[in-house]
Amino acid sequence: MREQIKAGAHLTAGLSGGVDSVVLLDLLDQLSAQMQFSLSAIHVNHGISGNADKWSEFCLDLCRSRSIPLTIVTLKISREPGDSLEALARDERYRVFGELKTDYVVLAQHLDDQAETLLLQLLRGAGVKGLGAMPVVRNLAIEVKTQLVTSRSLPRILRPMLEVSRREIEDYAREHALKWITDESNDNLSFDRNLLRHEFFPLLEKRFPSYRTTFLRASRHMAEASTLLDELAEADGNACLVQGKLHVEDLRKLSFPRAKNLLRYTLVQQGAILPSTTRLEEILRQLLSSRQDAKLNISFGNAEVRCFQGVVHVRHIDEQRALGSRSREWELAWHGEKRLVIDELGGTLEFIPRKGAGISLRKLSENPVTIRPRQGGERLRPDQKRPRRSVKNLLREASLPPWERETLPLIFSGNQLVCVPGMGVDCAFQAVAEEPGLMVEWQANK
Repeated sequence: MREQIKAGAHLTAGLSGGVDSVVLLDLLDQLSAQMQFSLSAIHVNHGISGNADKWSEFCLDLCRSRSIPLTIVTLKISREPGDSLEALARDERYRVFGELKTDYVVLAQHLDDQAETLLLQLLRGAGVKGLGAMPVVRNLAIEVKTQLVTSRSLPRILRPMLEVSRREIEDYAREHALKWITDESNDNLSFDRNLLRHEFFPLLEKRFPSYRTTFLRASRHMAEASTLLDELAEADGNACLVQGKLHVEDLRKLSFPRAKNLLRYTLVQQGAILPSTTRLEEILRQLLSSRQDAKLNISFGNAEVRCFQGVVHVRHIDEQRALGSRSREWELAWHGEKRLVIDELGGTLEFIPRKGAGISLRKLSENPVTIRPRQGGERLRPDQKRPRRSVKNLLREASLPPWERETLPLIFSGNQLVCVPGMGVDCAFQAVAEEPGLMVEWQANK
């Protein structure tokens, strides 16, 4: 931990009120002065237990007694038939962590948690990534499964007690006369983790007393294998990826396992919730068997895979629905901003000054400048040697995917179409040599 934390860092302890997190808070409280980091705590009230509010009060009193700032977040978890309550609670918890303004979210997961997680993942048929040990430090973006990774800075997850057993934690708590709460659900054997903890592991320990460290070693071997698979995917991606997009023709040159590994890696990099192995293999088979002109569209989890002209596109379903639900009847005024965020289209316009190129500032300033979505029927003449043409045909000839054609902003001066980003500037508004001009770039949210 001392290798990770720099002086002046802000650490936020995940505090449930149980013995593990209480011991963690006690240790961090002692270390904060020595290592010169600021300390706060976060308590997530899932509202599942009837005692949940009492646990929040306990955490509040504990932090007050130590003058540690505490944030309490109360959740309402909606559960569909067949959903795992544990998984939903976990996803919501990490979503909350992702909203914190802190450098590290510090969690009290320990050696026994490692063993339980390994066995649960094994029983679920997880691959090497799922069987890999929890790392001491991890990017929070990897844990957040409810949304695509954004460019904003997220705190990192820190787990400093991964090599400490539950027994050692409880001994420390008793030795230092710490108080904690007990979650009654920990004894509920209907939860898989509790069944392993109370029934299976005590039996295993009688025959294999060092199973915890043995499991940890096995998990680390799996984590190494997972890293190697990622490195292989990166190497394969150099041959199959163009501007971050997979090309089906290049994907066909790989063996099926390597192609599957690359597709899985690409989906993770795009922030998609991975489908099951069977579903992933079916997606790959459809991609590999698709024709160049095929318009493949496969949805899963929070994303969809589309194929256009042999190029694979990964799109976020929630963002698409949000854009689709917004009205097409809107208009934004431009007053010389260098950057203009357009929430209606899910992207940002960049205006870059450039002498003798782009839009003529002189001509642009003759009438009010507005940004509007495509309505249909717009025409543009970016080439003096060719007649004015419909924007629809220009976009089609540019081989732009159909869904991207609908989310391009159009720039008008008065009622005259001036520019379609990526397509060109109308001849009547093009800057001449040495004249102040503006280059316009459209960046869609990823």
